[in-house]
Amino acid sequence: MEYTVTEESFISLNSYWADFKQDLNWNTLFVLPSWSEVWWQIFGSDLQLYLRAVRQGEKIIGIAPLLVKGEIASIIGGTDVCDYLDFIVTPGMEDDFFNVLLNDLEQQGIRQLNVKPVRPDSTVLTNLVTIARQRKYEVFCCEEGVSVELDLPATWDDYLAKLTKKQRHEVKRKLRRLWEADNVEYRCVKVNQEVGDFINTFFKLFSLSREDKANFMTAQMESFFRLLAETMAKIGLLRVGILEINKLPTAIIMGFDYNNMMYLYNSAYNPEYSYLSVGLLSKVLCIKDSIQRGTKKWDFLKGGEPYKYHIGGKEIPLYACQINIK
Repeated sequence: MEYTVTEESFISLNSYWADFKQDLNWNTLFVLPSWSEVWWQIFGSDLQLYLRAVRQGEKIIGIAPLLVKGEIASIIGGTDVCDYLDFIVTPGMEDDFFNVLLNDLEQQGIRQLNVKPVRPDSTVLTNLVTIARQRKYEVFCCEEGVSVELDLPATWDDYLAKLTKKQRHEVKRKLRRLWEADNVEYRCVKVNQEVGDFINTFFKLFSLSREDKANFMTAQMESFFRLLAETMAKIGLLRVGILEINKLPTAIIMGFDYNNMMYLYNSAYNPEYSYLSVGLLSKVLCIKDSIQRGTKKWDFLKGGEPYKYHIGGKEIPLYACQINIK
C-alpha cells in the first residue's frame, strides 16, 4: 500500500476532528486539537511542533500530534495538566500507521520517542510498543501512577447499591447532613458561552482549598486554565458543577463531557465548609447528575486520592514509555 506523510497545522487538525470523528479514534480528551493548541500556546515556546498525518491516498489513517526538542519527540502536553495521552488512529490501521510514522521520525533525525502517561488500552501499549520491538528498537515501559474511573449504572439507586455497605452509609449520611443546612443548591451545567464568572469563582476557591493547590496555580497556569475553559466551552465540552450554601459558592467542579464520559478535571472548595463535606459531595452530586443524563463513565483522572475509592472509583494503571529509535 502507498502511504504518505503530510505536515499539518492546528487548523487542519481541528477540521479533521470536526469532519472525521467517526473514522479516526479520538479516544482521549487530552489529544483533541483544541486542547493541544491551548497547551502549545501557553507552554510550548521553546519547542518545535511535529504535526503529521499518515495518509493512504487521500484518506487519513492516523495523526501524530508531537513536540520535538533536539532529537527527542513526545506527544503534545505536560503531565501536570494532561492526565493521559495517545495517538489518533483509524481502528484496524494501527500497525501501518506506526510503521510509517517511525520511518518518518527516523528520516527527521528523531532518536527517541517519549510517551507518558498512557493507559493500558492506549495504541501506544497495544500496538506501538510491539512494533518498535519488532524493529529491534530499545523499548522501556514502566508503571507511573494510576488513574481512577467509575462505570455508571442506569440509576442512582443502582450506583448506591454498587458501593460497599460502609461507603453507602457514609454517602447517605453526608448528603442528609448537607441538605439539612440552610438554603443548599447544587447545579451541574453545560457552559458554552461566557466563562468569566465561573472561572473567577474557580480560581478564588482553588486558592482557598489547600496550600499546594494555591502554589500550583501560577500566573502561567492560570492563563492555561482560563484559555482552556474558554476553548472547551466553545466546542461544547465544558461542564461545571457548583454547590452553594446561602447563595455562596462553597465547592466547584471543572469537568469535561466527552464521548459519553464525564472527566473530573479539577475541583476546589471553601475549607470553612469542610464540616459539611462540600468538596466530596460536589462530586457525588455531579455523579448523580451524570447518571440522570445517561452518561456511561465517570473519570476521576490521574491520582490515587482516597476519596475516589470511597465513592466507587476503580484503579487504572498508567505507564511511561521510552522508545530509542535507531
